[in-house]
Amino acid sequence: MRIGIMGAGGIGSVIGGLLSEGGHDITLIDRWREQIEKIKADGLIVETRTGEHLTHPKAIHIHELQLETEQFDAVFIAVKSYDTEWATTTMLNHVDPEKGVFVNFQNGINDERMAAIAGVERSLGCVITISAAVYEPGRALRTDDKSPGFKIAEQDGADTARARQLIEVMNSVELTEFSDDLWGERWSKLMINCMNNALSGLSGYGTAEVRTDNDARRTGIQLGAEVARVAGALGIRLHTVIGISPDAVIDAAEGHNLEEVESTLLDSARSAGTGGVPSFGQDVRKGRRTEIDYLNGYVSEKGREIGVPTPFNDRIVDIVHDLGLDFTGDPKHIQPLVEMLP
Repeated sequence: MRIGIMGAGGIGSVIGGLLSEGGHDITLIDRWREQIEKIKADGLIVETRTGEHLTHPKAIHIHELQLETEQFDAVFIAVKSYDTEWATTTMLNHVDPEKGVFVNFQNGINDERMAAIAGVERSLGCVITISAAVYEPGRALRTDDKSPGFKIAEQDGADTARARQLIEVMNSVELTEFSDDLWGERWSKLMINCMNNALSGLSGYGTAEVRTDNDARRTGIQLGAEVARVAGALGIRLHTVIGISPDAVIDAAEGHNLEEVESTLLDSARSAGTGGVPSFGQDVRKGRRTEIDYLNGYVSEKGREIGVPTPFNDRIVDIVHDLGLDFTGDPKHIQPLVEMLP
């Protein structure tokens, strides 16, 4: 397959680099001039827990797409949630109109927005469980060793040849599985994202710290329970993620079996290592726009639509909005949430 990856940030670069090392035809596409120029000149280093890989994917600036005369068999959308529409639209004329597919590689629930542009008939989802980052041009880091690392799914749950082909491709990066429940997988990942990401950005904590700090961990449980309640009311079946079932998170938020869930979160923190920072935390550290409206904000919106209260998610959205675009993570920012704990 000839694959274009729209977005050369942490996920796009780790996937693109390791796929190219595995012999796949990869083109990274981004607006980040320094990143693209560094990859062109010196290659892309992908650092994992097992060592460094010097990889050589093709890398182009967005304006260089006009020079791409051969269409892609697949495009991976790996940009921030708020960039979904323009990124998908930009790639429309560069994907094979007969057999080409768009695959959503994002946090949040963006599949329908991508499909509204690309067409649901050629849209798939990839649920990501690995952690990745880029802190300097030309070097991407995978900060975890989770396996399986990806789940590929059709929007209607069908087991198709193209889904299986993508699984074989992604096995070059990490063990990849098929799922027949894209929406359940997405909301399950959203639960974990809402438990960790914004708390990391606000507090300044990394992935492990946000689960080991007592206040942050217990606040995260309340945030996650609200996601699980909203999903349940919508008729979405959630799955166990990082060893935690959604029912257990709801129970813990209500004061039942709290120690069991906290123990699982602490185990997850130990396996996460010390270098990981959720994407939201990375955005705050870089002074960039966050995805708050597409994570916790999305849960709040859906909760309002169906009448399920989401006070913790509502409050964390308000805090991020009040701080604006350029703030420094500090534990004091999560104190209003800590004061809400039962």
